[in-house]
Amino acid sequence: MWLLLAFIAVPLVEIGLFIQVGGAIGLWWTLLIVLLTAVAGTWLVRSQGLRAMADLRGSMSSMSDPSRPLAHGAMILFSGALLLTPGFFTDAVGFLLLVPGFRDAVMRRVAARIDVRRFDYGPAGQPQGGPRDRVIDGEFHEVDAPERKSGDASGWTRH
Repeated sequence: MWLLLAFIAVPLVEIGLFIQVGGAIGLWWTLLIVLLTAVAGTWLVRSQGLRAMADLRGSMSSMSDPSRPLAHGAMILFSGALLLTPGFFTDAVGFLLLVPGFRDAVMRRVAARIDVRRFDYGPAGQPQGGPRDRVIDGEFHEVDAPERKSGDASGWTRH
């Protein structure tokens, strides 16, 4: 239901803002502002995205919880989509999502509604449970390699 309301309300808000801003400053200035926000937003999304990727790599290499860099990366990606969408309201929300403090506040708000049941790491950073705990018994016997014929340097061809 909320998604349907957003798909109806956002275009109506954008149309109203275009009419108000265009009437106040003129058509060409309005179009220039929309174009400049898209260009500036693209540059900011790129730089913020690279920083989020570095944070994600750092958390993965130190085996710490990667949820914060992943959430920041998702919000930066969403802000890029909003900034490339023409409009003043979507640009404002997109630029807000590029502010790390705002992203942290959104993440805290969303995290308050999520219940994580279990998140464990075992010794040496290995997840507890799962495929590495299984022992598979088996038998084997060594097979002598067949003698190679002359001209068969690799041993992969049959004669």
